[in-house]
Amino acid sequence: MARKPPQNDIDETRVRVTSPKKVAVGVPAVLHALQIANDQMGVVRSVQTLVQVNQKDGFDCPGCAWPEEDKRHIAEFCENGAKAVAEEATLRRVGPEFFAEHSVEDLAGHDEWWLGQQGRLTHPMILDEGATHYRPISWDDALGLVADALRDLDDPNEAVFYTSGRTSNEAAFLYQLLVRGLGTNNLPDCSNMCHESSGSALTETIGIGKGTVSIDDIHDADLIIVAGQNPGTNHPRMLSALEKAKRGGARIIAVNPLPEAGLVRFENPQTVRGVAFGGSKLADEFVQIRLGGDQALFQAIGKHLIEHGAVDHAFVREYTSGFEAYADAMRDAAWPDLVAATGIPEAGLRRVAEAVRTSTATIVCWAMGLTQHKHSVPTLREVVNVLLLQGNIGRKGAGVCPVRGHSNVQGDRTVGIYEKPSSAFLNALDAEFGFAAPREHGFDTVQAIRAMRDGRVRVFVGMGGNFVSATPDTAVVEQSMRRVDLTVQVSTKLNRSHVVTGRSALVLPTLGRTDRDRDQRVTVEDSMGAVHASRGRLAPPSDGLLSEVAIVARLCALVFGDRADYPQADWAALERDYAGIRRHIARVVPGFDDFEERIDRGRTLHLPNGPRDARRFATADGRARFTANPLEYPRIPLGRLLLQTLRSHDQYNTTIYGKDDRYRGIHGGRRVVLVNPKDIVALGFIDGEVVDLVSEWTAADRTREERRAEAFRIVAYPTPRGNAAAYYPETNVLVPLDSVADVSGTPTSKSIVVRLEHRLPPVS
Repeated sequence: MARKPPQNDIDETRVRVTSPKKVAVGVPAVLHALQIANDQMGVVRSVQTLVQVNQKDGFDCPGCAWPEEDKRHIAEFCENGAKAVAEEATLRRVGPEFFAEHSVEDLAGHDEWWLGQQGRLTHPMILDEGATHYRPISWDDALGLVADALRDLDDPNEAVFYTSGRTSNEAAFLYQLLVRGLGTNNLPDCSNMCHESSGSALTETIGIGKGTVSIDDIHDADLIIVAGQNPGTNHPRMLSALEKAKRGGARIIAVNPLPEAGLVRFENPQTVRGVAFGGSKLADEFVQIRLGGDQALFQAIGKHLIEHGAVDHAFVREYTSGFEAYADAMRDAAWPDLVAATGIPEAGLRRVAEAVRTSTATIVCWAMGLTQHKHSVPTLREVVNVLLLQGNIGRKGAGVCPVRGHSNVQGDRTVGIYEKPSSAFLNALDAEFGFAAPREHGFDTVQAIRAMRDGRVRVFVGMGGNFVSATPDTAVVEQSMRRVDLTVQVSTKLNRSHVVTGRSALVLPTLGRTDRDRDQRVTVEDSMGAVHASRGRLAPPSDGLLSEVAIVARLCALVFGDRADYPQADWAALERDYAGIRRHIARVVPGFDDFEERIDRGRTLHLPNGPRDARRFATADGRARFTANPLEYPRIPLGRLLLQTLRSHDQYNTTIYGKDDRYRGIHGGRRVVLVNPKDIVALGFIDGEVVDLVSEWTAADRTREERRAEAFRIVAYPTPRGNAAAYYPETNVLVPLDSVADVSGTPTSKSIVVRLEHRLPPVS
């Protein structure tokens, strides 16, 4: 099941290692962002484009989902936002002549960085069954081919429709309507691989699968716990919000296995202090927790609060249920077990808990470090437990804050991209479009891969993203994709999903956020439930390039035709004017009242949030729920390490901007594994040695499976003992398809048991 990396991707011998940084952003970040922008766009285009990012009359950054304040800075973007914009607004082009020159086999020999650097896709392309090269195809023929394939299915569940978080609300709403009109809920999306655990835990405990804080709450908090998250790389604009909170008197506690520069010190390049006077210290305390120990940490906090009587009994009585069972469980929790799980002495655990006890308003922020373990859902239930104890839901400066990665991943879910839709949503959809949407749940991402592996999927459609590289168990995914009759990728740039295909394949190029879409605008939802407009300004990369909305609207017209049992709408009118789609959304999805009028006035639409707005909880009993969860944490076999996959600073998800991770001191390569120096010696290796990583997994039938990632350079790094880290997508091959979080089904990419195997002599 191993996949040998292409020769030009084995870059471990070129890696240069320096000491990790202890400060983030500053002038170096500005210079690096401008260098990449200039390389991709040129000076004039860079200036014209970057001043429009995240502005009220501009376009939403295609990077992260961190919200903007009402008052915008002239440079309302971060380093990685500038890189994301530059990648999309690049002057480089990938047209028919490129595909004529490069066979699919040739392209498959290059890594993600090389593929992404080639530029914007310009023309629809088809890979015929048995062909070696893509060839051009007209839009009419391409969309007709897709429509024919969908109509010819014996069962609508033989099709899978994937969505990335870049898709606008308008395109996503039409897309889910197309899928449900066909008769399936097979709508896996990137949420399945990141914050599905958050949605599962929050829906169960507080009745909504979203956070309960606003950007103003961040500024007003007394204590902010940032757990399992690296904002300096993944959400750099969050650092400005944390800095503002610090100026207001907030304390910040960083909880992470790796020390991250962005939470040590922040040099804000938009302030004199940040540029000339050393910036701001952010984290008051760094809690270096073992991988998978976060549930134990929050149990320790809850136990300490109960021991010291730090409970808001009035809130608990009026708004919650399950407190007594939870309190009993925390009284029974043993400190030695909590210490063993976290790797933190009892005194350290109590110090964190005491900060919570004395806080007047606490926010807990988290990302993938908490969501990608087998026990992620219980972990996040414990986060909610701690906040409920002191009434830190539904009041100023307090609440839960899952920080979403992609810029509209939350909006896509809001407008219906979900394999398990609610009855209320489907009923409203039926009434609006005059058809009967399917009620049977569809495939999530892992289930979709299993279905493809088993030959039960004939058509795969990807609306953005890079499914092959983003998903776990790379070798299985590649084998599975090749079993599909037709794969369709709606994309802005080249990626690995274009070279690992079904028997035949289509690449449908589309407009990006930065591109002018006639006089139309789209909308997106940020990580805190605020919806706003986005309008690109740049001339499209080629004439005739279609938007995602246009692609889906034309497919709806071709697939549904005049059949009365399919959704009824004027598809051509919706393609011409996206306001029509927003009117449909307003009638189907609660909270979008006066949608068009509000964005006409340039206002952000804040969606209703029961826990935040009125301490109203849409749970089974109408109350926020305390839960008692048995303690779980990973046990590491002797001679093994627990590996987490993560991003470098020069990447966004599977998009690789460069081969450096300057905050961690890695330069010129990505095939590295970060290991504690004592573990390197204890396991019989040498810093700089090149090794293979072999993951070990015991399946449900007790059979033992192994997966291999070849040629990684060991880098001594201050990780907890027994823990290691390496970049994805290179290490996704190690994540077993069936190793998923309980309840949510999210791949366990932060807790992979691996062993190191000798390969080559150490790098000198």
